[in-house]
Amino acid sequence: MSKIIASAAIRGARELARQAVEGVRLAKESKGESAAIGFPDTAYYLPMANALMGLEIKELGDLDPVLAHIDELLGDVPADHLWFPYLGTALDAGIAALLAEEIICVLRYLNEEEPQDGCNGFFSDTILRTLGIQLVDGRLPGFAAILGAAPDVDTAVALVREFQKNSIMTFAGSSTNGVSIIDQLIEGGVEMGWDTYIIPYGRDTITGIYPLNWAIRGAMTFGGIRPGEARKCLLYCKERVFAFGLTLGEVDDVKYATGAGAINMGFPIIADTNIPEILPTGICTYEHIVRELDHGKIPSRCIEVRGVKVKVSELDIPVSYSPAFEGERVRRDDMRVEFGGKYSTAFEFVRMVEPDEIEDGKIEVIGPDVDTAEIGSAMPLAIHIRVAGREMQEDFESIIERQLHTFFNNAMGIFHMGQRDIIWLRISKAAYDSGFRLKHLGTIAHAQIHELYGKIIDKVSVTLYTEQAEVEKLLEEARTVYAERDDRVAGMTDESVEEFYSCTLCQSFAPNHACVISPERLGLCGAYNWLDGKASFRLNPSGGNQPIKKGKVIDPVTGKWEGVNNFIYQASNRAVEEISLYSLMDAPMTSCGCFECILALVPEANGFMIVNREYSGMTPCGMQFSTLAGSVGGGNQTPGFLGVGRLYVLSHKFISGDGGLGRLVWMPKELKEFYGDRLRARAAEEGMPKLPDQIADETNATSAEELVEYLTRVEHPALAMDPLF
Repeated sequence: MSKIIASAAIRGARELARQAVEGVRLAKESKGESAAIGFPDTAYYLPMANALMGLEIKELGDLDPVLAHIDELLGDVPADHLWFPYLGTALDAGIAALLAEEIICVLRYLNEEEPQDGCNGFFSDTILRTLGIQLVDGRLPGFAAILGAAPDVDTAVALVREFQKNSIMTFAGSSTNGVSIIDQLIEGGVEMGWDTYIIPYGRDTITGIYPLNWAIRGAMTFGGIRPGEARKCLLYCKERVFAFGLTLGEVDDVKYATGAGAINMGFPIIADTNIPEILPTGICTYEHIVRELDHGKIPSRCIEVRGVKVKVSELDIPVSYSPAFEGERVRRDDMRVEFGGKYSTAFEFVRMVEPDEIEDGKIEVIGPDVDTAEIGSAMPLAIHIRVAGREMQEDFESIIERQLHTFFNNAMGIFHMGQRDIIWLRISKAAYDSGFRLKHLGTIAHAQIHELYGKIIDKVSVTLYTEQAEVEKLLEEARTVYAERDDRVAGMTDESVEEFYSCTLCQSFAPNHACVISPERLGLCGAYNWLDGKASFRLNPSGGNQPIKKGKVIDPVTGKWEGVNNFIYQASNRAVEEISLYSLMDAPMTSCGCFECILALVPEANGFMIVNREYSGMTPCGMQFSTLAGSVGGGNQTPGFLGVGRLYVLSHKFISGDGGLGRLVWMPKELKEFYGDRLRARAAEEGMPKLPDQIADETNATSAEELVEYLTRVEHPALAMDPLF
């Protein structure tokens, strides 16, 4: 390692350690050693200390072992007149820097100094798990942590836009000469947030610990690695979290120290200044520190050095196209024209036809285009897509139709919500000025359907209607087909099929986990149902969705089959011998970390509660969602706890092996409102029409004692059911 870099990293780590020691001393004097500390919404305490040292830090006094370890890691700065091996010393200083930065930041939270204005601050476990499915399905191929500021606003915007095009998440922060890239992006009109893949973490280098904390938790969340297994955590980050650091402007000692810490995790550093390079491989997959002075080449150089595998769709449209734009909103003031919502009639409709009925690639606009509409007005729209293929089936129509939401949103300046006849679509002024017209929606649909479903589809044609009479006429046909689809899917039961489908997409992060998806139990992420698994297998016979022959029934009540267990034993690397699809208490299915909700036993109530990841409050089982998730995820099989997709609650097989819907005693109010009339209909089917009102929420109870009191008062049926154990 360069002597210049090593010296700077050690000096920077020593300065961070000094600040951490002084901060802890002052905090103890003012608040006492027993003062509670911690980051918001995480089950991992101080994540870096938890991962690398196995410590559960809850109070100021708990920081002493971390400070002692930081001191142990800090070596001497290399002398000018004497050479000695300083690679290990510099890397140790990097770890010391990360531990010290974590302490400084948690003290800021204690003193209500974080998050900084306009910045995200600490990244919650909820965000980590929400993005889990994007980590494993390739939508997020890599992560950039930017420290500093670009030479000018235009360069800053160009850099993050290029990362967006490649679907790379950008964590933006730190500063150079008092200027932060965060403020450059704000000045450039860039929309930042999790939906746009651009996250402002903080305006000083110390807050660079936030994206690194986010990465290290991935090892424990998705890899099933236990706290304290430092080497495994660091190797996991190197091998499975494709992150890199990008320093813009002068690299000072603290940036060098933070960079040394990142290198320990396998994350290389790319700089836009003439700093020394460290090119040999070793700790990182390829080079460790490189410089690229041409800002136009920086994104591709970063991707090359880290080995990020990107997938970019080249489309003949006048705007950029990438999943990074999926979360962008087109606000009314920025809108050229809109379709649907409450403003006009709009819908999308995919229909299978015979091959000789359509011409592949034919895109028609019947009616006026957007250039005829007044700025800010609404137009009717029918998006009619016809597909043909030898392997195409009617069951796949709704799957393709559902993907249109993602297809259209990936275009910069296009906003899409809803599906079927409740869509809402906007085209921004910027997209219009770039030349975007209705035909480009057809271009996107044609290209993306072929890309994703090319193994079952040979031809795709798209017709877009904007005449009200034509839209209304086609809508009648579409609504008839919508109803037929619902009846077909709703009528499917686990008994009506001979095979279920697996989903092992998350095994790259949770090696021992495998989902089993049946007609009456969707995947725990909520993104895949049985028909999706069937379609996916047709598309990719060797992919993550494989048919599972049910085989001999072992227990129809809890949902155990011989074939399913045989599959799970092999797919879990022989870590799990059996699972039950309908029970929380008897061999429940494992969880990866991408679940929408968690079911948990509340023994005092003789029932179960369900909590969605959006709810951050306390639950009657004494744990918040983030704490529950820490024990449920990572491929663990934990009786009494289970990660599920939220729609599983409405299934006829919902925990039927444990008593079914009547066991549900608590859920957040927001989740209850989401289920609404559907939950009332299911409860009525089960002969319990009062159940939705008998299920408590946070307005009635947040502790087991309050819950039992409420359930007793409303005579909840769970209290009269057989004991769970």
